[in-house]
Amino acid sequence: MAILSAGIFQFNIRPGEVDGNVETARRGIRQLAGQGADLVLLPELFSCGFDYERISGHAARTPEILVSLSETARQEGLVIAGSLPEADGEGIYNSLYVLDADGKTAAKYRKIHLFPLIAEDRHFRPGSKAVVCSTRLGTLGLMICFDLRFPELCRTLALQGARIVLVSAQWPARRIDHWDALLRARAIENQLFVLGANRYGGGQEVFYNGHSQVVSPEGCVLAMSAAADAVISAPIDPEAVRSAREPFDCLQSRRPGAYVCQADRDNTANAERKPFV
Repeated sequence: MAILSAGIFQFNIRPGEVDGNVETARRGIRQLAGQGADLVLLPELFSCGFDYERISGHAARTPEILVSLSETARQEGLVIAGSLPEADGEGIYNSLYVLDADGKTAAKYRKIHLFPLIAEDRHFRPGSKAVVCSTRLGTLGLMICFDLRFPELCRTLALQGARIVLVSAQWPARRIDHWDALLRARAIENQLFVLGANRYGGGQEVFYNGHSQVVSPEGCVLAMSAAADAVISAPIDPEAVRSAREPFDCLQSRRPGAYVCQADRDNTANAERKPFV
C-alpha cells in the first residue's frame, strides 16, 4: 500500500455550540484536504463537548452531522473520524464514527471506559466491544480518551488486525504527560501507528492544551502540536508496521494462558449481575 497522509485537527470545542463547532471542524477538514490528507481525525464529542444538560438534544443532531460529513468525505476522497453523542433507545453513547472515502459509515465504536471523574458514567451508557474496521486506508482500531489507560483494549485491536489506532479525546492539560506517554506506549507495545486528536482550549477550571500527535510503531512522534486550531499531518507508511515487527513480533510472543487472573473472572461475574443505572 502507498504512503498515506494522516491528519488531525485540534480545536476548542465550545460546549453546546453545535453549529459553530461543526463549522470549525469542517474548516479544519477542508484545510487538511487541501494539503493532501487521506485521513482526518477530530477530537472527542467535537460537536458539543460534555454539555450534559442538553446532551439528548445534541445527540438528536448527530445523524444530520454525519450526513454532512459523509458528503465531505466523498467529495474530498478522504476518511473522517471523530466522536459524537449517539442516541439509541433510552440511552446516549459517546461514539466514535469512521466515514470512509466513499462517504459510507465504515464503523461506529461506543466508548467502553467512561471517565468517573467527570461523571461521564452517569450521563452515557458504556460500550461493550472493541471495534476495528476496514477502510480504503487499511484496518483501523478505535478508542476514545480514557480508553487509552487500558492497554488490554489496544492490544485487542492489534490482535484483530489494526495497523493504525485512532484516539479521539478531551484530555486535560494537568495530565498531559500521561497522554504523551500512553500514546507512545500503546504504539510501542503493539508495534503500530497511533493517532491522538485532543481538544485545545477551555476555561480556568479545566484547560486542554492539545498535544495531538501521530506516533510511529517505533514510538517516534512524527507530528505534534500544542497550538490552538492546529492542523497537523504526517506521512504514514503501512510497511512500517511490518518492518517494526520483523525483528521480533510482540503479538506472536504472547502467552495468553499465563495472563489469566481470577480477579478478572470475579469482576466479570459481578458486572453481569449488576444492572446499568
